[in-house]
Amino acid sequence: MMKLVKQNDKMLKYPADAWNFSNPPMSADKLIADMTELMLNKNGIGLSACQVGLPYGVFIMGTDEDSVIPIFNPRIVNYGTETEISEEGCLTFPGLYIKMKRSKEIRARYQTPAGETLTSKFTGMTARIFQHEYDHINGVLYTRKAHRFHLDAAKKNRKMMMKELSNA
Repeated sequence: MMKLVKQNDKMLKYPADAWNFSNPPMSADKLIADMTELMLNKNGIGLSACQVGLPYGVFIMGTDEDSVIPIFNPRIVNYGTETEISEEGCLTFPGLYIKMKRSKEIRARYQTPAGETLTSKFTGMTARIFQHEYDHINGVLYTRKAHRFHLDAAKKNRKMMMKELSNA
C-alpha cells in the first residue's frame, strides 16, 4: 500500500513532471487505484502523486458519489472572478485546517488515464480541491500560500485539539 511522504519531503517542494502517455512510468489505472485506496483510508477528498513520493503531474479528487476524478497533466486555463475564504485540510498536515482564499469557479484542461484531453468547469468544493491539488503538483504547499494570520490560528487550533485528545 502507498504511504504519504513526510511534511518536509523535497518531493512536495518542486513542480512535478508531466505524465508521459507515450512511455508511462507505471500503469495509470494501478496508480489511480492505489492513490484512491490511500485517500479513502485517510478520509481525504484529494491526493496528489507527489504526496506519495511520485514526481508526476497527477492527482485525484473525491466526488459526492464516492468515486474519484483522476486528473493527469492539468492546467487551470481560467480562474473565476468570485472568490471565497474557507477552511482547507491536507493529508500531508493532519489536523491543520487553514482558511484559504480560492476562486469559486475554474476552467481546467487535463487528461484522463487513457490520455484523452478534456476541458471542464469546476465549481464550489470541486474547484477548491482542484486548486489545492494543482498547487501540490506545482510544488506549492497551502502552509506557504496561507495568510500568516490564518496559518498561526490553524496551528493554535491544532495544538489545542491535540491537547484535548491526549487528555480524553
